[in-house]
Order: sequence, then C-alpha cells, then structure tokens
Amino acid sequence: MGYMNSQYRTVKPALIEHRKVYRHPVQIRKAAIRQHGKAAKAGELIDVSIYGCRIASESIFDEGIRVWLRFADSSPVSATAMWCKDGHIGCRFDEKLDSTLFRRLTLISE
Repeated sequence: MGYMNSQYRTVKPALIEHRKVYRHPVQIRKAAIRQHGKAAKAGELIDVSIYGCRIASESIFDEGIRVWLRFADSSPVSATAMWCKDGHIGCRFDEKLDSTLFRRLTLISE
C-alpha cells in the first residue's frame, strides 16, 4: 500500500557537497592556467582550499589533464583539471598548497 502512494512523488536531487575541506572565496584577477607545452591563458581564481581551486577562464580543458597554475605572481603550482563547465575549471592540486601562499591568496583581493 505504501508503494502505491509514493510511486508518483518526485524527488529533488540532493545538494551534497563532496569536498572534504571548505573552499574560501577569493577574487584574484592575476591568475594563469596552462597545459604542458602550451601558452598560459588568463583566468580569475574564484575559490581555493589547500587541496584545490576553481578558476574562471574562457579556456577549455579536458577532464584529467595536467595543468600548471600561477596565482598573483606565485611560483607555478601543478594540478589536475577535474572538470570544466560554463567557463569554470575545477582543479585538484598535485600537492597540498603551501600555507604561506594559501594565506596570501585568502587575505588579498586584486
């Protein structure tokens, strides 16, 4: 009986955040992303954690591709593009982001 009453109910998709660490929103205009052997493309860092970030860019990168990121005159940071959609690229850093760089990125807005 319970099945007959519930079979026509629509279920909304769950809004579950799969990240283990909160991403801090930032707005850094000086960001660059590039694939190995190609020219760097300009971007804007939208949010960052010590494990990954989201960058707004007109460039399109395939999922799983290795990229190099540079934020506000930092040293290059190696990462993997996890997704690319609607002008945003989600990246996972190959190594945990240096705490000094993370602090600098979350305290400034250029």
